[in-house]
Amino acid sequence: MRPARPDEKDISRVLQPVIVGADFCGYAYIRCFWEAYAVRSIMLGSADIKSVSRSRHVDYRVVDGLDNAATMLAHLERLGDELIRAGKVPFLVGCGDHYARLISEHKRELEERYYVPYIDFDLLDEITQKENFYKICEEIGIPYPKTVFLDCADPAAQADDGGFTYPLIAKPSNSAAYHYAEIPNKKKVFLVHSKDELERIFTSLQASSYDRSLIVQEFVPGDDTQIRILSAYTDAAGNPIFMCGGRVILEDHSPGAIGNPAIIIPERNQRVMDDALRFMQHVGYHGMANFDVKFDERDGSYRFFEINTRPGRSSAFVRQAGVNFAQVQVDDVLMGKSIGLLPAEKPFVYTTVPPYVVKRSVADADLRRQVLDAFKDGTAAFPLFWKGDGVAQHFWASITYYHQISKFKKYVWGPEAKNYA
Repeated sequence: MRPARPDEKDISRVLQPVIVGADFCGYAYIRCFWEAYAVRSIMLGSADIKSVSRSRHVDYRVVDGLDNAATMLAHLERLGDELIRAGKVPFLVGCGDHYARLISEHKRELEERYYVPYIDFDLLDEITQKENFYKICEEIGIPYPKTVFLDCADPAAQADDGGFTYPLIAKPSNSAAYHYAEIPNKKKVFLVHSKDELERIFTSLQASSYDRSLIVQEFVPGDDTQIRILSAYTDAAGNPIFMCGGRVILEDHSPGAIGNPAIIIPERNQRVMDDALRFMQHVGYHGMANFDVKFDERDGSYRFFEINTRPGRSSAFVRQAGVNFAQVQVDDVLMGKSIGLLPAEKPFVYTTVPPYVVKRSVADADLRRQVLDAFKDGTAAFPLFWKGDGVAQHFWASITYYHQISKFKKYVWGPEAKNYA
């Protein structure tokens, strides 16, 4: 049985974070839990990600078949029982859509052993289906791109481009279900240049295990610098605990990671924050969420693309801005504390790329200089670099960091760049 809420004075002694998934967000969790409570997290990964597993602040465990729900649940059940017998209070978080969805879907069973800071599955399933997300945006007056949905489960369905001008965007409506699909030239998001290309993508999805919708969407003009990102946390009453916004200066353009922010600078955009909070309060959201938005220069609107019902991969920027998002979740879900609105106003530049990539990839001279100056004054930070960690982790983090040069050389500067623009 899940332990009772501990006394405040005992929290650092009994808290045991368990993190499922090993990405940049996972490492940010490791750091946040250590900085708040001086506790080592247990992290479960499907493979050995050395830039994370070599951290001195984590007990990293490779679990074969972790992506499978039955395997994950069985392992977490055994682990939870072990921790409770040892006098610990297990606190469970996940990284990435797939794990967040599995944890939410099985929240009731998991809460027999763990404190779980996720919304109930019915709400998660509703709002992460992009058809439903856009319907809600329409209801409450939040701008979003013009969109049509193609049913990949219907073998007779045709590839409808909505009459949009090419290029257009195509992407799966459900990233967790798409996780399992095997198709040629699989990408997170497709930039489609012709009707023939759209038909090939749709046909391959119809023939795969993916049985949800393919979103076909107008391309909102503008480069990476028009993307906005917002991380937010609301309590059970719908009150904001923090709202931390940023402007993306550069995105990843490799096939499996396209759209992931590579550089974020602070931007406190009141219109985006107001719309995001209105959405969260409308649906009764409690917890941490991440919104992807793009400025539309045609009409001056900020068009919402999606909500992630979890901390985003780039959530280290929230910690850089001054908010320990792991502590926020523990205070709220485990300790039941009323926190109040936290400022997220420290200067920062979140970057996954070295200065060389910035110099070659950021066209706007003022933005380029702002980012490069941040490397000089120390406000620019790579999410895997932490002075408090050990030599082995620093070594593997450096390999990950400088590998970005070859990735950008291939997908942004090289001959294949046109395929991943």
